[in-house]
Amino acid sequence: MGNILLEFKNLITEFHTEGTTMKAVNNVSFTLNKGETIGIVGESGSGKSVTSLSAMRLIPSPPGIISGGEIIFHQDNGKATNLLKISEEEMRKFRGNDIAMIFQEPMTSLNPVFTCGDQVMEAIILHQKLDKNAAKALTIKLFEEVQLPTPERIFSTYPHQISGGQKQRVMIAMAMSCQPSVLIADEPTTALDVTVQKTILELMQNLQKERDMGIMFITHDLGVIAELADKVVVMYKGKIVEQGNVWDIFTNPQHPYTKGLLACRPPLDKRYTFLPTVSDFMKIDVNGKIIDNGISVADFTKNLAIPDSDRKTKQNKLFKQEPILKIHNLKTYFPLRNGFFGGITGHVKAVDEVSFDVYPGETLGLVGESGCGKTTIGRTILRLEEPSEGEMIYKGNDITKMSADELRAFRKEVQIIFQDPYSSLNPRMTIGNAIMEPMQVHDILDNDEQRKKKVEELLSRVSLDPAHFYRYPHEFSGGQRQRIGIARALAVNPKFIICDESVSALDVSVQAQVLNLLNELKEEFGLTYIFISHDLSVVKYMSDRMVVMQQGKIEEMGDADQIYNKPSTTYTQKLIDAIPEGKLDDIKAHLSAKGIKVS
Repeated sequence: MGNILLEFKNLITEFHTEGTTMKAVNNVSFTLNKGETIGIVGESGSGKSVTSLSAMRLIPSPPGIISGGEIIFHQDNGKATNLLKISEEEMRKFRGNDIAMIFQEPMTSLNPVFTCGDQVMEAIILHQKLDKNAAKALTIKLFEEVQLPTPERIFSTYPHQISGGQKQRVMIAMAMSCQPSVLIADEPTTALDVTVQKTILELMQNLQKERDMGIMFITHDLGVIAELADKVVVMYKGKIVEQGNVWDIFTNPQHPYTKGLLACRPPLDKRYTFLPTVSDFMKIDVNGKIIDNGISVADFTKNLAIPDSDRKTKQNKLFKQEPILKIHNLKTYFPLRNGFFGGITGHVKAVDEVSFDVYPGETLGLVGESGCGKTTIGRTILRLEEPSEGEMIYKGNDITKMSADELRAFRKEVQIIFQDPYSSLNPRMTIGNAIMEPMQVHDILDNDEQRKKKVEELLSRVSLDPAHFYRYPHEFSGGQRQRIGIARALAVNPKFIICDESVSALDVSVQAQVLNLLNELKEEFGLTYIFISHDLSVVKYMSDRMVVMQQGKIEEMGDADQIYNKPSTTYTQKLIDAIPEGKLDDIKAHLSAKGIKVS
């Protein structure tokens, strides 16, 4: 390392809307070298993605404009080019050829009407001027390199026909097709299972080693950064608040924001009374200035761990009760249809002979990779999907035999918080009315005036401003929309809530706030949860017991801590091994493999 590839010098990128100017990137400077990985971390809105889009000259204009600074690309021939000063036609020669990008959501980056192979071939033909046969051969070779199963078959498939992890590999193959010097990866593993994420990260490291690429890896997950990056750039509200080598950032963070990011991920070796958040380490004064609370991560967290004896006492009390929900031999099968007349040719066994109990006041975690059946179980319990066989007994009543009126009363008591809060909110309805609507449906309170007051109380309870009653969903961040979903679930005074991947798309700092809120509400309202997630570290933190699922069946079930410490199946062990924990030993091993010594 030491050969400069890309220099950012005092970059300023602004967005002009309705008479206001917002500096999304404000005076940002850092350098990327050959063979080096820089991790750019920060919450949504910190400017990390806008920084990468600025390098690619993909800022939408209007309203965006790169108003200051330089982005200098250094070529192998010694020539240095300021990418901000060249024409769009000249920029096209660099974009994809020398500097490639993997976007956060592969489904929206791939064209649904073209096959995966055709889309990669298009980039090769455009930049390398190869004929179709040579481009196809190179595409299949790239699919082999990114370890796609049956590359010839994937070549002819459409994006919707393959999994999220496979789509991400197609995007990596496309990015690598012209052997770029710089690879920008914008949250490339956020929506992936930990096992798929591990494979993708290893793949990127291998490709970097082979080609001496520089990688800008953008993420909010410091656990991933620990195992991948050489240097770290921490961004907050458009500015770099701290940067340095990965070892120094993790062992001795200087900025309170960095301390907060490091502290708020759920620990795997202990269980906290609550998760630290960024606000525990810093405050913002009326002028927007950051005030350091002057506390270290170690000092703040030293008394947060819950003693094992307290957990055992709570567990004994929980499991002496009669279960609130009994699931017995539940099956949910989806028919596969084919042919002109749509005849059934087989079934997808989404849930296959699943049995478990849930106790009042318990949080039962359902964990497993995408497609394991965990979400289908949640939807089947609410009869949003009809079960094929089995029993679901809630408070002595069989859910499968409930009439329409009984089901309506049941759904008042058992609510669901969906994975994507934006798609579960009506964009044309104010968030106040969205929360009030289920109260009107279930005749809660006497009139809308009383209901509005209740909604304002709920907004306040989930740390939102009651004055936001008349705002629309698009005016809120992802974390705020998730809080709106929680408030809506609470509006009908439920006893049981199914949380379906309710924090999977959130920044770790916002995730910590929402997990703390869910635990507070559980104690305050005496709630019972089924907590569904593919993130085993989050499920372990939240749950009393854990159910590990694979391909519609239960792999193992039991005490959450016990399963993590002593898994009984190789599948669970694989899930645990894939979690990026961000341990100092992992950082040391990663740096050692690159020939970098740390003291």
